[in-house]
Amino acid sequence: MGVPTALGGHLGGMERTPGRLREAGLPDRLADALSMSVVDAGDVPIDPGFAPDPHPTAKNADRIAAFLPLEAGLVARTGAGATNGASRLLILGGDCTAHAGALAGLRRARPQARFAIAWFDAHGDLNTPDTTPSGNVWGMPFAMLLGRGRPDLVAACDGPTVAPEDAALVGGQVLDEPESRWLAASPVAHFGAGMVRTAAGLAALEAWARVVSTRTDGVYVAVDMDCLDPSTGVGVQMPEPGGLALETLLAVVRALDRALGVVGVGATGVNLVGRDPGPTVDAIVALATAAFRDGDGGGDRPR
Repeated sequence: MGVPTALGGHLGGMERTPGRLREAGLPDRLADALSMSVVDAGDVPIDPGFAPDPHPTAKNADRIAAFLPLEAGLVARTGAGATNGASRLLILGGDCTAHAGALAGLRRARPQARFAIAWFDAHGDLNTPDTTPSGNVWGMPFAMLLGRGRPDLVAACDGPTVAPEDAALVGGQVLDEPESRWLAASPVAHFGAGMVRTAAGLAALEAWARVVSTRTDGVYVAVDMDCLDPSTGVGVQMPEPGGLALETLLAVVRALDRALGVVGVGATGVNLVGRDPGPTVDAIVALATAAFRDGDGGGDRPR
């Protein structure tokens, strides 16, 4: 499912990404790689996909609060995240607000389920209108899912949608000071980019996932592709040096699927305007394969 939005910030381009990925052959590549049926559910209707907004604390908040419930409803109707693991969700963004609607939709599809979230991002996305230095709502969706922030945005994604103790930030390295302080005092786990490159760091993440698996029914994997080092060639809106190698990202996702069962993945933060889409398509295919085929079927285990 595509979520063609760049409403969360001050720069356009990401709203064109789902269409560009389809044009570059992503659905066929996924079907070949996964050896399973790939159903394109289309795009969430978002018009405009980008609009400049000078609001100092929550750009385009009303527009975002309007499309998130639409996205959640579409996700719920796909049947993704079903108990038998027969259908899993792949979100194509768009900015990171797409993850908020995706997890809300999974919860609507299984209202009795308790889901974990692994938020891969070079940034924290844990700001609120009270702490944001930019007013960009794409820096807030992780907080929104945890029930923090502007009430209409939290309500739009049925927040709090995930418990802090079932949430992890993976690959975070550029956090604003209020985000860093809140994260350090919270139950949210943080596995930095440097940490998960090491065997000890990966083991720590796997231990976290095993504990969380005792109380949850699967994990949604939210991937802002800027968690990857720019050397991967993936086209992202806000690249940061020192990020994860693609193979590190894939190893972590496989570990999460083994322990928790991946019910959905979102790939966001991609801007392909003026860029070769090939490396990005390759990375998303590899990500989906790690989540949906390479694991041991954790999502199919009875819970």
